[in-house]
Amino acid sequence: MSVITETAQHPALITTEGLIALNKKSKGLSLKSGVISAIQSGDYQSAFKGRGMEYNESRLYQPGDDIRNIDWRVTARTGKAHTKLFCEERERPVHFWIDFRNPMFFATKGKFKSVIAAEMAALFAWTANRQGDRVGGVVFSDTVHHELKPQRGKSSVLRLIMTMTEHPAWKEKKKASSQQSSLIYSLITLRRLVRPGSLVILLSDYRGLNEEARSHIIRLRQHNEVIMVHIYDWLEAFLPPAGQYRMTDGEQELEIDTHNKKLVNDHQKKFQEHQQDLLKIARSSHMNFLICRTEDDPEKTIRQGLQVI
Repeated sequence: MSVITETAQHPALITTEGLIALNKKSKGLSLKSGVISAIQSGDYQSAFKGRGMEYNESRLYQPGDDIRNIDWRVTARTGKAHTKLFCEERERPVHFWIDFRNPMFFATKGKFKSVIAAEMAALFAWTANRQGDRVGGVVFSDTVHHELKPQRGKSSVLRLIMTMTEHPAWKEKKKASSQQSSLIYSLITLRRLVRPGSLVILLSDYRGLNEEARSHIIRLRQHNEVIMVHIYDWLEAFLPPAGQYRMTDGEQELEIDTHNKKLVNDHQKKFQEHQQDLLKIARSSHMNFLICRTEDDPEKTIRQGLQVI
């Protein structure tokens, strides 16, 4: 939905040339050995390991082993503590999960959420390519899912960019029967693609996130690094000053009266609960969590979130 005013934003678009040009802006970024902190979320920080590690075998626990690498399944089966051993991958797979469902084509300030997602994906992808990592993932809408197996080289980034710019979601705004089912199907597809030791970057507003979707995200973290990026518009967090407003999604119209304090408070509370739920998922599973509003600069958001040691 978009607010109908004289200064309403025009729908934003992405171009192949624009996303390719972000290669230059990505040169100061790094996905290696640093810390990613949760922007605007307080004291949460999580270590970012960099290169992926692939599971090799399990052996009996020895004093000094990292308890985070305990193999709980083998330990439960044998009754003796076992530790997982890993071998370093020469090329780490970097998987993107890019949300192009209908709610992502929205903004009252800055750029559409879908544009922010595409620009952040391009910045991350160019950075991964420069570090010798492989790029792949899932680009999905309410009705169309594109699956990209990880590949190396500049061509893999160009393939991702073309998949984003040519995705039917930019032209077709058909209403799906269930945005939730699309979300879950895309996560199932992503989990099938991802191998242990990968870096997984989730770019979404997480609309329709239910318990099943949460479970898939948490399970992705079990053997991988995960960055959750929450993209949202100002209007989703706050309603405009007291007054009467008419809103539309191009087909239906809605009138709201923000003189109604209960309406305003309920709206803010609902958004805060949604974002706190996302932060709780990230904290409980030691995921990395970034926040980007539609008027924020994606490059700056990443630079602030990636604090290289």
